[in-house]
Amino acid sequence: MRLPRTRPRSLAGQLFAMQVVLIAAVVAGCAVFAYVSGSAQAEETAARQVRVAALAVADSPSVREAIRTPDPSAVLQPYAERVREDTGIAFVTIMDTERVRWTHPDTSQIGDTFLGNTAKALRGQTFTETYTGTLGPSIRVVTPIRDNGRIVGLVSAGITVDRVSSQVREQLGALALAAGGALALGGIGTYVINARLRRHTHGMNAAELSRLHDYHQATLHAVREGLLMLDGRRRIALINDAGRELLGLAPDTEAVGRTVDELALPAPLTGALLASEPRVDELHLTADRVIVVNTRPVVGGERRGTVVTLRDHTELQALTGELDSERGFTQALRSQAHEAANRLHTVVSLIELGRVEEAVDFATAELELAQVLTDRVVGAVEEPVLAALLLGKAAQANERGVELVLAEDSLIDDGALPPSLAQRDLVTILGNLIDNAVDAASEAPEGAEESGAAVPASRTAGGPAGRARVTVTALADERELLLRVADTGAGIGPEAADEVFRRGWSTHGAGRGLGLALVRQAAHRNGGTVELDAGPDGGARFTVRLPLGDRTAGSAAGARAKEVTA
Repeated sequence: MRLPRTRPRSLAGQLFAMQVVLIAAVVAGCAVFAYVSGSAQAEETAARQVRVAALAVADSPSVREAIRTPDPSAVLQPYAERVREDTGIAFVTIMDTERVRWTHPDTSQIGDTFLGNTAKALRGQTFTETYTGTLGPSIRVVTPIRDNGRIVGLVSAGITVDRVSSQVREQLGALALAAGGALALGGIGTYVINARLRRHTHGMNAAELSRLHDYHQATLHAVREGLLMLDGRRRIALINDAGRELLGLAPDTEAVGRTVDELALPAPLTGALLASEPRVDELHLTADRVIVVNTRPVVGGERRGTVVTLRDHTELQALTGELDSERGFTQALRSQAHEAANRLHTVVSLIELGRVEEAVDFATAELELAQVLTDRVVGAVEEPVLAALLLGKAAQANERGVELVLAEDSLIDDGALPPSLAQRDLVTILGNLIDNAVDAASEAPEGAEESGAAVPASRTAGGPAGRARVTVTALADERELLLRVADTGAGIGPEAADEVFRRGWSTHGAGRGLGLALVRQAAHRNGGTVELDAGPDGGARFTVRLPLGDRTAGSAAGARAKEVTA
């Protein structure tokens, strides 16, 4: 039969048992020490008491006078008994130099020989000894009696060991009572402390706590989400590696114990971490990342702190932008396919009507118009990702009635961009700038009328000159990559120039306003800058400069070959 496995005693129980044993050992040790010390002190006190009594009797003039009489016992016996009763000692024995007693508590012992050592006293010394006499074991003092410098007798005063032991036993009772009280108080205090410890440790034992700590540390380092714990004073109590990375804290930065205000985080993020109410799936920007913040207060009778989780939303945001671009491409292709079908029907109808030359001219004109921008982009921008992005955005802009123009001075050679410059960041920067510019250009006339702004003449005069337009400049040299996007929209006023890159700033209502913030973040991540000024057509113009550093030899050779071919 298998016996049930017993659970080890909890940490609080183990500490309670250890503390009770320790307190009991300390109290017992103190009691033994006090008993030994009290016994020694009682013996020392008794020795002093009998010594004083013996010296007082030996120095008494009446004792010397009585010794000179024919019957010293008649005078000395009553005197010795008075001294014994007054001092509380066991006996006072006065004897001659031959050790014959003149006094004794038991009168029958008078005239007998004193039981004890007298040699030192006969030599003029006063000494103390423990000796078993007629009254049992006793602590006694023997001292000489001098008369004109001559030893004429001896005095022995003593107290029995039983009396000393009885005094010690009386003290031991009080000592035992005090020890019991100390043990009881110590046990009660230990129980109260360990009961509180049991609540804090939830009844777990030392092995469970150690294992929980190991799991805790392993989880903190393994989880990819950032975890941040703040105490009631908004100081960092715990932060894991992912939290440090998401908040942009250096590995050697001591964060634990510091307040959130000292981390130099963006103001909206700091406000979210310090908020008393819970926050759910809030998007915030750091210098290099888009993070999702969730906070929940820890409440247990009082506010004890806040638990914060951080999720990296940078990749998801980039993928969302790419998905939006793909969706736009799909819509543009669907529209172009519908338009191509109409044009194909037109060509077929002209052929059926026998007007072949007109059909050829119509088809050729459409091909030339479609090929112009493609040839311009492919000839100037040999970076395939940027070229594909420009062509796709041109199709989207055309569907919204906006003309996408590549500036004449645009030139990016194949291989001009170093591998360290992430293509996803280029798509984020140029894609968001073009999207915002197309929005501004397509809505500019209505927005300008509502705001009372003047509409440029080039946009009000019909024809190509009056069409909404977005101008893109893409230029790379040996030092930097320049991306510039200008539109014919209503522009951005100087009062909003500082707020335009802040998360949530948008003219399209709530839930928007991440595009320009992501542009600045991507530029900052690559060591670049973003500038905003007024464009030549009255709209906004954004300029991004990204440092390229030293390009590879192959890139330089490709540039020289491009120049020779030109």
